[in-house]
Amino acid sequence: MALPQQQLLLCQSFRVNGEPKGLCHKQTNGFLSYIEEEIIDRGLDIQVTATGCLKQCEAGPIMVLQPDNRWFKTINTTAAIDRVLDGIETGVPPDELLLNP
Repeated sequence: MALPQQQLLLCQSFRVNGEPKGLCHKQTNGFLSYIEEEIIDRGLDIQVTATGCLKQCEAGPIMVLQPDNRWFKTINTTAAIDRVLDGIETGVPPDELLLNP
């Protein structure tokens, strides 16, 4: 199996003991499957991974695109996810969602 070109990390607020706490997991329920379906529909070569706390709670929910190291903030709607994926396709990330412009 080939390695994906990119990886999207979606904060799910998991802590050391495995329990989700904080903002991100509460506002991203169902987003993992939505992102995966959109990636397949768009024909993108991206792996999606749920993560532990990314320690950016004040800007959450957070999504990170690797290896570009682009951090996206307030990913709390499917419209925000679509904007990020549109930006990946076009190579122009949505500036208003970038945590690290």
